[in-house]
Amino acid sequence: MLPFLDGEYSQKRTEFKKVLLGISAERERWSQCVDLVNKKMGMAVGALFIRDNFDPKSKETAQEMILNIREAFNELLEENAWMDKETREVAREKANAMNERIGYPDLLTNPVELSKEYEGRKCHVNILNVFEFEAAKNLKKLRQPVNKDRWTTEPAVVNAFYNPNKNDIVFPAGILQPLFYSHYFPKSLNYGGIGVVIGHEMTHGFDDKGRQFDKDGNLKQWWNEATVRRFRERAQCIIDQYSSYVLEDIGLNAYKKWVKRHGEEPLLPGLNLTHDQLFFLNYAQIWCGSMRPEDALSKVRSSVHSPGPIRVLGPLSNSYDFARTYNCPLGSRMNPKKKCSVW
Repeated sequence: MLPFLDGEYSQKRTEFKKVLLGISAERERWSQCVDLVNKKMGMAVGALFIRDNFDPKSKETAQEMILNIREAFNELLEENAWMDKETREVAREKANAMNERIGYPDLLTNPVELSKEYEGRKCHVNILNVFEFEAAKNLKKLRQPVNKDRWTTEPAVVNAFYNPNKNDIVFPAGILQPLFYSHYFPKSLNYGGIGVVIGHEMTHGFDDKGRQFDKDGNLKQWWNEATVRRFRERAQCIIDQYSSYVLEDIGLNAYKKWVKRHGEEPLLPGLNLTHDQLFFLNYAQIWCGSMRPEDALSKVRSSVHSPGPIRVLGPLSNSYDFARTYNCPLGSRMNPKKKCSVW
C-alpha cells in the first residue's frame, strides 16, 4: 500500500529509494497509475493494446521462428557430449512438448469473455477494492482444478517468460515490437532480437532450475548424477567469467535454417554490413540501456540477470561465429583463446 499513500509515507519511501536506486524523485502520478492499471487489469489493457499495436502476421512469423529455433536446439542436443543418450532423448521430448504462448489469449478478442474476467470488481472505488478482489480470486483457485492453459501474463508487458510448472514459453504482444521484432525487419534483425530471446527462454527448461521439471511441468529428477555433474563443470567456466550468459548461438543457427529454406535476403541499402553482422548488431542493441550507479550496484547484488554490457560482451566473446563474422583477432578481448560453452 505504501506506493499509494501521500505525504510523509511517500516521502520516506522516496528517501529510501534514493539511497537504494539513486532516484531523485518519484515518477509522475499518471505514470504510476498507468503501470498499476496494466498490472491489475492487464487483460483489459492488453485488448486495447493489440487492437492498435499488434499485427496478426506477427503471430504466424513468431510461430515459424519458434519452429526453427526448436529445430536448432534439438540439433544442439544431438551434438551435446556431456548428456548421456537417455537424458538427451528426454530433453528432446521436453523441448518438443513446450507450449508456446504468443501475443495474447483468444479471450481478448471476445468482449463477453473478457468482461467475465472482471465480474464483481469495483475498481473505480479505490485500490483496496482491487486488492480485495484479487485476494478473493486467488483463494477461490485453491478449490479448483489447475488450469494450465490459462494466460497469467499481461499482453502489453515488454518481457518474455518460461514457466517450468507448465513447460510454457511466453512471448507477450509487448515484446513482439521493435527493436526486438517487426514484421517488416529483415529476418537477420528479428533472429538477432526476439529469436535470441526465444532461444534464451527455451534453454530455461534445461538450466539448474528447469531441469527439475518434466515435459508436463511436474517436479521430477530426470537427469542422472553424472549429467548434473558435467553440466555444473561446464557452467563453472561461465561462472568464473561472472555471468550466466544468453545463448545467442541457437538464434543464429535458426536464422541460418531460415536462409537455407528461403534463400539469402537482400542487403540493407546504405549499410556495409552482412546479415550475420546485422544479427549480432541487433542482439547487442536490445541490451542497450542507461542505469544509475546505485541501481546498477543493486541489480548486480540481487538480480538473476547480468547488466546489459555483460550480457552483450560475455556471450559474444565466447562465440566463434561472432569472431568469424567480425574478423576478431585470436587472443583479442572479443576472441579470447579460452572460451566457455554450456551447450
